[in-house]
Amino acid sequence: MPAAQPPASPDSTVRESAHAFRAKGRPRSAAADLAILDATREALAELGWGGLTMGHVAVRAKVAKTTLYRRWPSKNELVVDAVASLFDELVMPDLGNLRDDIEAVVTQFADLLARPETQAALLALFAEGIRDPQLHRRIREAIVDPQKHLVRQGRAAAQARGELEPDTDAEAAAQEVDIIFDTIAGTVEHRVLVSGEPITPEWTRRFTDLLLGPLTTG
Repeated sequence: MPAAQPPASPDSTVRESAHAFRAKGRPRSAAADLAILDATREALAELGWGGLTMGHVAVRAKVAKTTLYRRWPSKNELVVDAVASLFDELVMPDLGNLRDDIEAVVTQFADLLARPETQAALLALFAEGIRDPQLHRRIREAIVDPQKHLVRQGRAAAQARGELEPDTDAEAAAQEVDIIFDTIAGTVEHRVLVSGEPITPEWTRRFTDLLLGPLTTG
């Protein structure tokens, strides 16, 4: 989503797609990448997709446009990476049981979606993705599919604890991961972004009850 990479930082993650297009030359600056991604989301929230330009981002991030284009060859790539970096904050904890793991990751996701910058960026990006098939594919590759590792991690931990049966059919397991991910992501996104309702601890418990029923009863 390789020349020498910047030191790992808890405050920033450089997306693979940006790495793929990195030009040869001086090593990249993690601080510059962070400033650019932050500026992109701010500009997107303020100006919308149609008003956003690479020039706007360069000014806000205090970098040259040539610096921007060396990292991201197009607005599509830049915005996708800026939004995708938000989701790198999500982690699947191992709290000792599947219920607590699910409730924790749902709460993380809900908190992320409740942030105004996340809402503005996601809504603008998804709206444009409907009109642009290539952008839609990049959204799936850089934002949607990578987050499915949370489901795979949670399943693996639950199987190791004996809470879920081991996988015996790789294709069926992959389909189940997709369904679980779609159920969690779709439900939380709809409640926060469409219905505008809060994700409360009680709601999270009820949702987890419904999700765990078919998973644990076989």
